[in-house]
Amino acid sequence: MKHTKSSFYKTFFSLAGIMALQNIIVFSVNLADNIMLGSFSEVAMSGVSLANQIQFLLQMLVNGAANGVAVIASQYWGKRQTEPIPKIFSAGFLLASGLSLLLGLIVSAFPQQVLYLLSNETAIVEAGAVYLRIMGFSYVIFAITNLLIALMRSVESVKIGFVVSLVALVVNIFLNYCLIFGHFGFPQLGIKGAAYATITARIAELLTVLIYVLFIDKKLKLRPKDFFSVEKVYMRDYIKTGVPIILSGSSWGIAMTVQTAIIGRLGEAAIGANAISAPIYQVISVLYSSSSNAAGVIIGKTVGEGDTDRVKKYAKTLQWMFLAIGGISCAILLASKGLILSFYDVSPQTAALANTFLIILSVTVIGSSYEAPCLCGIVSGGGDTKFVLKNDLIFMWGIVLPLSFLSAFVFQWPIPVTFFLLKSDQITKCAVAVVKVNRFKWIKQLTHE
Repeated sequence: MKHTKSSFYKTFFSLAGIMALQNIIVFSVNLADNIMLGSFSEVAMSGVSLANQIQFLLQMLVNGAANGVAVIASQYWGKRQTEPIPKIFSAGFLLASGLSLLLGLIVSAFPQQVLYLLSNETAIVEAGAVYLRIMGFSYVIFAITNLLIALMRSVESVKIGFVVSLVALVVNIFLNYCLIFGHFGFPQLGIKGAAYATITARIAELLTVLIYVLFIDKKLKLRPKDFFSVEKVYMRDYIKTGVPIILSGSSWGIAMTVQTAIIGRLGEAAIGANAISAPIYQVISVLYSSSSNAAGVIIGKTVGEGDTDRVKKYAKTLQWMFLAIGGISCAILLASKGLILSFYDVSPQTAALANTFLIILSVTVIGSSYEAPCLCGIVSGGGDTKFVLKNDLIFMWGIVLPLSFLSAFVFQWPIPVTFFLLKSDQITKCAVAVVKVNRFKWIKQLTHE
């Protein structure tokens, strides 16, 4: 294939565009839960938002495992060697499914104890525990689905991810409407209804992606036995490359859980404001997260092809595109916050605080849109997966969380100041990203002949 500027932009925007739509749908499922439960009960909304922080931890862990598969598989795809790809997938599949099963069993058995780590508001914890106890059974299903979607992404088959997410959205919204409020003859189950709707949507996702991977895909022609076709050499490669990404994702997920725990001790208004602003921000963040995934596939494939000069050229172009995406994300967030807030029936104090949170997020999203795709997309996609872990440990655990803890509980600064400190690493990490990316020491071959 001839490599031109137009082919690069076409590939990037087709990958990023479809993944953005997919991620918007994924986060819209959570947003639909929030809006429907918000009109049902503010306590129910806050409780589910608290429980979804555990889901976020799972998501970070699974995304780490999935990205570990994608980084190595995309390089083999660049070399047009497809035989090792299922073996790489098998290593990631066994690790991710085992960890997600363990986490699911813990939250299903001890939902209150887990949520009391995040908040001391009894009513909110009890409401969230009802949801979390049921949702724990979906964690393995979620892991398998996302590993398969990442596998398809690594060989540039991204449309299935969009279809899977669309199926989940339709199923979830319809069953939410039926089971939360008791329409069409269904019982009114409130929070339990939201959980049953979401777990049913997870099952529909898995069935959809399995049908595609096993019966429709022609690139890898995966078979059921390939899920367990572990070979020592590929397991070793995956552990070396993928485990740092899993640890980075897990560290980030735990850090976000700690952030929620800090906010959860600042009062009901702060919990409610975070419950509103977090899913809205997640929907906006799909622009940079999709750009990161697309960059990872393109860079990984090009490294696999052995064209170092083109890798450097792509990295420079992508950085300018990330900055533009940050500006667009900021504008969208500022323009839409008023409309989104109008959907929520919450107290004036909660609404005012949510508005302030969204203004802060509209600033930090510019930094997120540059540093996250640079480090998680370009650097990790190029083969250096250990750097992101080291960087996150220093910034998040060494700077952000200690400062935020002091702000909230020692100096007792205003809630918006604490919230800004919790998100400040998204700006400061940009300086590190500029230096790291433009030294090009992250280009590493991860494949075997």
